[in-house]
Amino acid sequence: MALWLAFAPLIFWTPVATAYLNDTMVSALVIFFAIIVPMMMRMPGDEVPSGWNYNPSSWLQRAPVIVLAFLGFSIARYLAAFQLGHIQWAWDPFFGVGTVKILTSNVSRAFPISDGGLGTVAYMIEFLMGFMGDTRRWRTMPWMVTLFGILIVPLGVVSITLIILQPIVIGYWCTLCLVTGLGMLVMIPFTLNEVAAMILFLLLSRRAGRSLWRTFWLGGNALEEDDLTPHRPLPAGLKEMFWGVTVPWNLLVSAVLGVWLMAAPAVFKSMGWAAHSNHLLGALVVTVSIIAFAEVVRPLRFINIGLAIGIILAPWLAGGGTLPSSLNALFVGLLIIVLSIPPGKIKNTYGSWNSLIL
Repeated sequence: MALWLAFAPLIFWTPVATAYLNDTMVSALVIFFAIIVPMMMRMPGDEVPSGWNYNPSSWLQRAPVIVLAFLGFSIARYLAAFQLGHIQWAWDPFFGVGTVKILTSNVSRAFPISDGGLGTVAYMIEFLMGFMGDTRRWRTMPWMVTLFGILIVPLGVVSITLIILQPIVIGYWCTLCLVTGLGMLVMIPFTLNEVAAMILFLLLSRRAGRSLWRTFWLGGNALEEDDLTPHRPLPAGLKEMFWGVTVPWNLLVSAVLGVWLMAAPAVFKSMGWAAHSNHLLGALVVTVSIIAFAEVVRPLRFINIGLAIGIILAPWLAGGGTLPSSLNALFVGLLIIVLSIPPGKIKNTYGSWNSLIL
């Protein structure tokens, strides 16, 4: 019923702004009080996964995701209001008519409902799921952590990819779309540590002879990997929000180089697929670099090596490039390859997951 209230104004393209607002708010309240609140009860047992030095399900750990999900919800709802005809113009501070062009493009109209409205529902669910479960949900609610991870990680990557393709397919940029894409991108590294803790818990449960299916749906007690792995949680504080996410200088520079690649076609006057390759591969380098800020998936930085090879080859294989743009791509690509080798500092411990962090 709650989901129907959220989708009904989009399915029927309601022209009444207050009806859309009412249905959205009532839907959120129904989900919160019917599902979220009953599952917030405190559960007994350890909060810190075996071999870890912090709790990835703590409220401070969830705070960045909750805040960014609310930001995404607010922006997506504004975009949906334009598509539904509740407002006459979509504001864009940098790209003029870019937002309007994208929201009224054939790609956007290919969706049976407002894609801005679809994003509104997705962000609303992510925001509400941030409050779901207690601080032990990595082991008490594996199914919920899995669903939360799916909503943010793979669906987030798809959303980011669609935003990346906007200047290539439609020919315009959208400031508000870029802000939501960046917010979604930053949410991913803040989510992955809880997903990793849940996966380790399921593996340990399976190793201990428990039913994987039952544990996935009902959760269970924490398991020690060995007798030499004590729980030593770090002192709590505001910095707890950022445990598990570090910003190595090499990945930060890689992300900056990715942004430079996206701007390079305008600087070097390259055209066609040479320009498109810079837009696409540069954005992917930024995406991979930021996701790899999460310590549990730091090996993902090696994907940038493959992207860098594509950056180097693209100007020579695609038409529309200039000599300066080709040399720029060569130099930037080589730099990204070198920067993708060191792992950067790993500040926390993750039990048996440590062996996967290269």
